[in-house]
Amino acid sequence: MPTAKTNTQALAAYNEIKQRILTGLFTANDRLREIDVANQLDMGRTPVREALKRIQDEGLLTHEPRRGLVVTQMDQQGVSELYAMREVLEGAAAGFAARHATDAEIANMEAILDEADHDADPVALNLQFHQAIYSAAHNRHLIRSLQSLTDTTYLLGRSTLMTPARADKALIEHRAIVDAIRTRDPQRADAVARAHIHQALLERLKMLRQR
Repeated sequence: MPTAKTNTQALAAYNEIKQRILTGLFTANDRLREIDVANQLDMGRTPVREALKRIQDEGLLTHEPRRGLVVTQMDQQGVSELYAMREVLEGAAAGFAARHATDAEIANMEAILDEADHDADPVALNLQFHQAIYSAAHNRHLIRSLQSLTDTTYLLGRSTLMTPARADKALIEHRAIVDAIRTRDPQRADAVARAHIHQALLERLKMLRQR
């Protein structure tokens, strides 16, 4: 059916455009004109138009006067708002995980953290660790909201964990989260997860000042 084909093409365009934004191939300096993006992706304008609208609705694209659609740039206020929401949702995820995580899921979290002792990429491990908590929370609506925030965080560029001192502290904070989940203490899991995100915010604001 034509409708099904159009939907499939729009989804493919959405995935490709979003990937290019999150990996930095599309930046705030680029003007994302529908016809140009369609040509770059070798797709029709209709699915690209639908994809751009969807990504704009998610907040990753912004329409600026005289420029059109560009990748969203976040100021200090936007960063603070993002991390404030992450505190709430990451705390909730850890709390749910303390209630619902299986022994295998907790063992997986611990295994991810153990890899940090073998010179693994701290940024990649951080993503794996938080995804493990999201899965262990067993709440699809929460996971969807957290994934949206994670995507928006990519707009900030360089990870706070690129600083060795912050990476070391984050590992300690991660272990505290797992300990609370292992002991089935939802309130403590929520509190230490929130504290972890707050420390990440402080590091992010420091990076913004230095930039």
